[in-house]
Amino acid sequence: MRVLRRLRPLLPDSLFGRLFGMVVVAVLASHLVTTLLFLLVIDDRHFAPPPPPRMAPPAPTPDGTLPLPRPRHDGPRLPPPLGLWLGLATQIAALTLAAWYGARLLARPIQQLADAAERLGDNLNSPPIDERGPREARLAARVFNRMQDRIRAQLEERDRFLAAVSHDLRTPLTRMKLRVETLAASGEGEAHRRLREDIGEMASMLDATLNYLRGEAHSEAWQRLDIQALVDSVAEDAREKGGEVAVSGSAQAIEGLPHALRRCLDNLVDNAVRYGERATITLCDSPTALLIEIRDAGPGIPENRLAQVMEPFVRLEPSRNRDSGGVGLGLSIARDTARRNGGELSLRNAPSGGLVARLTLPRREA
Repeated sequence: MRVLRRLRPLLPDSLFGRLFGMVVVAVLASHLVTTLLFLLVIDDRHFAPPPPPRMAPPAPTPDGTLPLPRPRHDGPRLPPPLGLWLGLATQIAALTLAAWYGARLLARPIQQLADAAERLGDNLNSPPIDERGPREARLAARVFNRMQDRIRAQLEERDRFLAAVSHDLRTPLTRMKLRVETLAASGEGEAHRRLREDIGEMASMLDATLNYLRGEAHSEAWQRLDIQALVDSVAEDAREKGGEVAVSGSAQAIEGLPHALRRCLDNLVDNAVRYGERATITLCDSPTALLIEIRDAGPGIPENRLAQVMEPFVRLEPSRNRDSGGVGLGLSIARDTARRNGGELSLRNAPSGGLVARLTLPRREA
């Protein structure tokens, strides 16, 4: 390592420079060790000239001349010297070690970026990456930290904007409610009732839209939660509101975002009860993933609209309309919160009727 530090002024402080310098040092060291082994271990007889050949007595030819003698070596040929094998083994070991360390050196900044990106997806307030290492690694870490700061600043600006819009819209809605109440004494009961319902619907749409855009679950911390108790609590709350909800199956604790997952299940169960009369929650646990299926007894959704219905502000007619409640954000919020938990939400029509919403939550490795 001291040699590498001395070579730094001659090489660029980059991944290429470090890897190149390390390979050069490894090759020089291996050749130096090989030379020392040759000088200390190898016998001089390995380099001595071969002994003179023993000449067989020539046999006379018919014309009286003697044939040329054929050389013959005495004894077996000497095997390659031990130092040669030791030198080759030393070179292979040195180059293998250098390649292994170089691969780790190259992979470390990429792994740091991957870990930071995963943390950023779970929590925008995660600590920044340390800006150290080669030039490329420092540059990538600096750019990533700058991107994280800009995303956080944009979200904070969006929250301030939403707060301002919420205040500016709620103020005229409040005045409209007060003015509508003054019309009650004029005898226009039907007009008063319709106008009050419209104002209530506008307030509901405003609340749902702001909650969807605010994305409060982004700042929630991961923790281990009892998914069985959470599902039972969601079902119990739906029963208190007059819904018919049944739960089957069991599941072990899982890592997740409690409030986001609760909101996802609330929306799915609420949709099943509202549009399908009743809901059946089925838990299917496995070592790698947890499946939660919410099935209703409604008419289902046309096959060509299954993907579209999870888009924001999409409502289906006639079974899913504004008169029965909702503004078309329930499934969108459920899908978004499922993805924040690392899972996925899918819809399908059951063969015997009804819509099945499947929530797949992978189990995170400890």
